[in-house]
Order: sequence, then C-alpha cells, then structure tokens
Amino acid sequence: MEIVKSRMDKREYRRIVLPNSLEVLLISDPEADKAAASMSVSVGSFSDPDGLEGLAHFLEHMLFYASEKYPTEGSYSKYISEHGGSDNAYTDTENTNYHFDVNADCFEEALDRFAQFFINPLMSADGTLRELKAVDSENQNNLLSDSWRMYQLEKHISSEDHPYHKFSTGNWDTLEVIPRSKGLDTREELIKFYKEHYSANLMHLVVYGKEDLDEIQRLVEEKFIAVPNNERTRLQIKGQPCAPEHLQIVVKAVPIKQGDFLRVVWPIPPSIKNYKEAPCIYIGHLIGHEGVGSLYFVLKMLGWALSMDATEGEWSDDFSFLMIVIELTDAGHEHVQDIVGLIFKYISLLNGSGLDRWIFDELAAICEIGFHYKDKIDPIDYVCDIASSMELYPPEDWLTGSSLPSKFVPSSIQTTLDHLTPTNVRIFWGSRKFDGYTDSIEPWFGTKYSIERVECSTIQQWIEAAPSANLHLPAPNVFIPRDFAIKDMVDKKKIPTVIWRSSFSRLWYKRDTVFLTPKAYVSIEFCCPYLKESPEASVLTDIFTSLLMDYLNEYAYNAQVAGLYYGINNTDKGFQVVISGYNHKMRILLERIIFNIANFEVKSDRFSVIKERLIKAYKNTKFQQPYEQASYYCLLLLHQSWPWDDELEVIPHLEPNDLAKFLPHLLSKCFVESYISGNIESNEAKSLIQHIEEVLFTSLPPICKALLPSQYFANRIVKLGKGKNYYYPVEVLNKSDENSALLNYIQVHQDDVKMNVKLQLFTMVAKQPAFHQLRTVEQLGYITDLGRRNHSGVRGVVFTIQSTVKDPTQLNARVNAFLEKYVENLQEMSAEEFESNVKALIDMKLEKDKNLIEESSFYWNEISVGTLKFDRRESEVAALRELTKKELVDFFNEYVKVDAPKRKSLSVQVFGGLHSAEYEIASKDESKDNKATRIDDLIKFRQSMSLYGAFTGGFGLTNL
Repeated sequence: MEIVKSRMDKREYRRIVLPNSLEVLLISDPEADKAAASMSVSVGSFSDPDGLEGLAHFLEHMLFYASEKYPTEGSYSKYISEHGGSDNAYTDTENTNYHFDVNADCFEEALDRFAQFFINPLMSADGTLRELKAVDSENQNNLLSDSWRMYQLEKHISSEDHPYHKFSTGNWDTLEVIPRSKGLDTREELIKFYKEHYSANLMHLVVYGKEDLDEIQRLVEEKFIAVPNNERTRLQIKGQPCAPEHLQIVVKAVPIKQGDFLRVVWPIPPSIKNYKEAPCIYIGHLIGHEGVGSLYFVLKMLGWALSMDATEGEWSDDFSFLMIVIELTDAGHEHVQDIVGLIFKYISLLNGSGLDRWIFDELAAICEIGFHYKDKIDPIDYVCDIASSMELYPPEDWLTGSSLPSKFVPSSIQTTLDHLTPTNVRIFWGSRKFDGYTDSIEPWFGTKYSIERVECSTIQQWIEAAPSANLHLPAPNVFIPRDFAIKDMVDKKKIPTVIWRSSFSRLWYKRDTVFLTPKAYVSIEFCCPYLKESPEASVLTDIFTSLLMDYLNEYAYNAQVAGLYYGINNTDKGFQVVISGYNHKMRILLERIIFNIANFEVKSDRFSVIKERLIKAYKNTKFQQPYEQASYYCLLLLHQSWPWDDELEVIPHLEPNDLAKFLPHLLSKCFVESYISGNIESNEAKSLIQHIEEVLFTSLPPICKALLPSQYFANRIVKLGKGKNYYYPVEVLNKSDENSALLNYIQVHQDDVKMNVKLQLFTMVAKQPAFHQLRTVEQLGYITDLGRRNHSGVRGVVFTIQSTVKDPTQLNARVNAFLEKYVENLQEMSAEEFESNVKALIDMKLEKDKNLIEESSFYWNEISVGTLKFDRRESEVAALRELTKKELVDFFNEYVKVDAPKRKSLSVQVFGGLHSAEYEIASKDESKDNKATRIDDLIKFRQSMSLYGAFTGGFGLTNL
C-alpha cells in the first residue's frame, strides 16, 4: 500500500498499527520548524446520553486539565505555550479531534503530555465544576449567532429518535441542573462516558516531526502503547434524520441579523460511499457556478441574490444533505417562489443534458492541479485534516480524501440528482420580516419559526410561473493553467527591491527562490488622498470596490475555480487589488481588472443592490459580539477613521450619480504602490506596472494624476499619555446581548527591535498563566485572551475578556490583580526557564514561511506600513540572544505593571444587558483614581491627543 502524495511533496509517510490497535500515520519533514500531532477519536455529540446533551463536548474540555502523570492543572497548555506552540480541540457529530503544535526540538515531552489525555486523565470535582461554567459561557456566546441558530433549527426539525436531532454543545441546564434533578453526578457521567467510548481501536493519530520515520515511530510506540484498547465499536446510526413529515416543507425563521436568506436542502445518499466518482462535487460545481448562464448569474441579473453556494452539507456514512444557500436581496425576498422555481428548472437542465464527460474531465483536471500544487500549510492544520480523514478513507487516500475525482460514472451523479425533487425538499427561509408571524420557538437557541407544508403541485406551479431565463451549462474554463514551468532564477535576491519607480508608481519585486511553484503574488495599492475627506467618500469608495468585484464576477469566477484568486478591498490609503495563484493566466486577469477600473460605469440596478447590502452590513454591526465591539472602539479611539454610525447615516442618501461624480475625484490624484513576487521575471513584473501607468496615468485624457508628496496619506496613531489610565465605558449595541466585554490595551512603544522582543517575550510567557487564572480558575468567561496589538507599527499588550458573570469594571480589576501578582512569576523565573523561553521565541521567529502567500504577506506589510524591516526576524533574533532576565523584569515594571511610570493604558468597557445598572455608574461617576480618565466622546478624545510620527510620507520620503 502506497499513500498517494502530491508531486511537490518531499515529506515521507508511514502507516503503522500499534499492538493496542491504534492506527497511526507518521510524517517526517526534515525541514519542519514545528512538530504537530492530532488524535481523532471516533465518538462525538451523536453519542451523548439522553438528558446529558453536550457531554462529549464537555469531556473534550476536561481532557486538557491534568493527568495522573502530569497532575498540575493546566501544565499541558503551559508547556505548549512556553515552547512556541498552540493547542485546541473540537467536537463533531461522530468524532472528537485534539491537536497541538510545538517547536520541533520540544516535541518529545509535548507528545508525552498529549498522550496522557488518552491514558489516564484526571477530572477533579473542582475542575469539572469550573469547566462546566466555561462550556456554558461558550454556549452563551453562541446564542446570538445566526449560523448556530439556523444549524440547530435544521437539526430540531428532524426525527427525535435520530441523533441528528440532538443539541450538541451543552449548557448549564443539560450538564448540571437536569442531571442533578435526576440524581446524576456529571463528573461520574464524564468518567463513565470516557471509559465507554475512548478506546485505542476507535482512535486515529497523525504525528508530524522533523526526525526520520524510524525515530518518530519509536516515539509513538513509546508514548501511545499504553492507550487502552477496550474493543469498543463505533456508533452505528440507524435510519434517516428526516421522516416524511420533515420533507416538502417551508420553514420561515427569524434571524438575529438583518439580511434574508434561503436554504434549499435535500437529503441525499452520502457521497463518501463513492468519493472517487464525486457526484456532489460535480453537481455542486454546476449548481453553484457563477458564470454566464448559471443559476446565480440569472438570479443576480434579476436583482434577487447577493451570493449563492451549493455544496454537500452535514453528512455521515449513513446520511447526507445537499444544500443551496442564497443570500437574498429585498426584491429576492418577494420572489422566493420564483427562485425555487428557477432552482428546479436548473436541476431539470442537469437531468436533461448535465451529465457531460468534458465537464467532469475539466473538474478532475482542476482538482488534480490543485492537489499536486497545493501550498504547504501549518503542520497543526495538516495533521488535523488528515486525522479526521483516516476513519473515512483507505490509507492510500488519507492525503487526498475526496479531492481527486477520477471516475466519471453518470449513474452515480444521476442517483444524487434523482433525490433533488420537490417531494424530498426542505426549504428554510430566514427574514426578520417574519417576526410576529411565527408560531413556534426552537428550545435551545430560542429561534422563532413556523412550518408550512408545500405540495409538489404547488412547487410545479412555481416552476411554471418562474421567469424565462437562458439557463445553460458553463463554457470551457479558459483560466485553467497549462504552463507549470519554473522560470530561470536570474535575480536571486532574498529580500524585495525596488525595480521600478516613477512619479506615478513604485514596484517592489522579489523572485521566488524558496518555494519553486508555478505561482505568483501581486499586491497593488492605489493610494488616494480623497478617500478620508468625509463619511460619504469612505462609503462611496466601499461601494466602488464592491461594484468592481460585482462586475468582474461572471468573467473572473472561472479564474477562481482554476486556482487564480483575486480580491479588491478598501485600505486606509485607498483601495487594493490582490491576485495570487498560478502565474500562467495572471496577466489576463489583472489587465481585465485595470480595464474595468479605467472604464467604470455606474449601473443603477447594481448600485442599488450593493447599497442595500452595505446598509444591512452596517446595521448588523450592532450584532457583533461584545468583544468585537470593544476591539472596534479601541481602533476608533486610536486611529483616524469614520465611525460606522456616521457612515450608516449617509448611505441612504447616496445615489448612483453621487458615485459617478465622486469616482473621477477619487482617482484624480493617485499613487500606485505595488509588490510582485513568485514565478515571474522582473521584466514581466515591470511590464504589469507599466501597463497600469499607460491605462490610468498616461492615457489621453489621463484618468489619474501624480500625487504630490504632501498629499500622501500617513496613518498616525494616537499616543497615550505616560502614567495615564483611560477608560471608555459604553453599552453593548444589542441590548438583548447579556455578555459584557473588556479590552484592556497597554500601549508600549513604536516599532523598535529591542522593545519588540521584550513585548513579545512577555506576552508569550504570560499568555497561558493569564488564561489559566482568568478563565480556568476565576471562570470569567469562555473568551479570555492575552495577546499583542500592532497598530501601524505602534505596539502594545491587550487583554480581552467576554463575560456574563462580571461587569467590565470588575473584569478590569481582575486583569490588574493578575498583573500585580504576575511580577512574582517573572522575578522567580529561573535562569534555565528564562533561557528556555527565549529559545522558544527564537525558534518561532526562525520558523520558515510555508508558502508564497505567507512570505508575501510579511513583506507587503513592511512595505504598506513603511517600516521596511525586511530583516526583521534576523534582527529580532539577534536582540533576543542578548536579552537578559533583568531587562524583561525591568520592561514589565516600567511599562506593563499597574502604576508603572511609563504605563499607558486604555480600557474599553462594553456593558452587556446583565450589567446595565453598572454601566450607569461607570458612565457617570468619576474615578477615585486621579490617574484614570473617563472618555465620554471618543472623537473629541482622538482629536485632543498627540500622535505618533508616521513611517511613510510622500513618494520619495520613505527610506529605501
């Protein structure tokens, strides 16, 4: 048996089975900077006992606590964090996946600690109760998420005796109140569940290291041989989740957010049974196509749809669903029957002429190219994906999964198409317009809904009444790359250099000398000073870039299908075009984008659609989670931008003519900053930028004129006062959200090598202790994090907590209490521990980029911000090698600890619905601490503060 791997893959693989029946895939990558492992256990939420919903998920949480061999609570995550790694887990319906990565030289002990999850974990009574609160907090965060609400609603409207119907995540009621009322002890049930379901013969392990396969095998055999094999059998699901009464229905549901949607769902045979024939990939490719003649193209032209996707959704070995998800416009909401009719018309087209060999061969070719030239990804993601595939596919296909369709079997596709009928359909229609017109409530998330039966004859009437449309199959894809040759490396410079400059543009270029794939990366930023002059200007620029994407879609969709991706988005300076993927057809796509910019016309119908979507997006800002709102306010306090409510106020008054007048003004002054890298020669790169100049700057009449140095936008950040503590109390935008949030930001310095590494080392060593104290011990909330912020080169420490148990003022006090105590941890850190942490951070910095996009993103950030420290990693490693423990402690005492002389803190406090009384106090009472300053008006605050200097200025002012 040989495991199929891509042509570009230099790693070695070996399958082994331990004596305890644990199946393992070993991966040796001598170039690895990080080692990783993932264990997939074939048990998930479907196995939850009745009355203990969420038990499998709760157990996933508990395995991180402690083990008999490593009894100190949280020591596993502490070890991982202090050695440059990360860890996580998730519980699915039929499997639970645990995974971690760590600096490669620290792998053996990390792997040993990980193995203890599955050998002899400890689940203390105290820890169980505390983590139960974390599970409940996690559920609280999900309650106002439309994706979670709609997913549970689809599950709820299914057979009660099928596990698909279950509530999977659990909460305080299902894991404490209800079990206790029945005389059950949740901890005992956890231990019982673990013993009944966690067995080596139901586990699949992937281990990724830099050692050779023999050494990795030795480690695995030594660490995992003690995992007990209890000879358990995997849960066998019987029957289908949907009985006849759950089909031929229209479910009208009320979402939280603005925006209507349609989910058309059919139960189908799971495609995993014939994955090489790929019936769902084939059907999803055609139904979800966005080119001319496609279903989406017609819906878009009618002004009824904003987006559409078709894919196989929730599935197992025994059941599956194919679903079409459509984001509706307001007009589309009024034509849902017509939309359903058009969907069935397209399915009829597929039944009549859609089973075509050339379409399958084209799709198979695209998939094969994608597999063989797939970018390398982080080991933790790689092992996680493979471990989840091991129980689904034979060993030879563990790496490919279902990504390589190879057998064109029309009958297989037809079998799936035969299920896409009016008798088998489930239609979920979401809109806030249904509020007040529903008669049922989903019990776990409280979603309001109603169910209506719909007869086949009715759907037939919808089909007949649907508008006539020229629906047809897609044409051959002209963007499929054919040339994969790696070009000769004439320029072998290791960092970007300027190879073109004029009064209109500058081009940074770096030839790919590392990854040697037939791909390229292009980033082009159009710096336009008039972007920031008013909220109207900001919104109109947003509409312009959205319309550009909209106009390009039917042409460029094939490019994305073929692995050539593009995006057009707003930036602080103007707007940016990014293209990445195969270099063969890249110029064709870029020239089309520039042509569309130069010849842009405002189409009134599409303007209205984009404007409608933008209004809904702004209105939905208030439904962001409180910690996201806190992050937004922090950015607004520090950074020059227009508040979302100012922009929302102006949108309704904007008309197509406003954009038609504004766009020439926006483009009238412009400078093009660009970076091109990859399998592309310098003369080709230069030619691309010269083409842009010819089209936009030197045409007659010119569309753009050169930017004067004084007009170049410089992004400057508010400089907080030394020794000052600012706090900004604000109510949560969605008053029904019970969660509060704190963002405690400690501003430290503007980009400086020595200061950077002190800040990075502090956050690395303090991250896990902060998490353990604030989340695990104090149980302040599921979302608890200590990290770093980098605002245009201005760097700081940030604590983020979302909570229902304490208001933001109390959360802020708990953060300060942690910091007051943490100085002892730093002072007591041994020399050996300090050196170990420094080495871990050095190893992280020396970690090589996995692919061209990672490398390019680093270099582009240096260019865009203006820091231009292309040797940042090397210089920071050199600074780390010289750093002493005393310098780290002095840094903490000087900049971070409470009342430090140079401490500059900003506490953004978002008060949720449970803490409205506390908000009234915080927003009116003056702090007793005369160093604490309340911010009442964030705009006035920003305008009154001094600013850090900018790294970038006009063209020619940036140091090269």
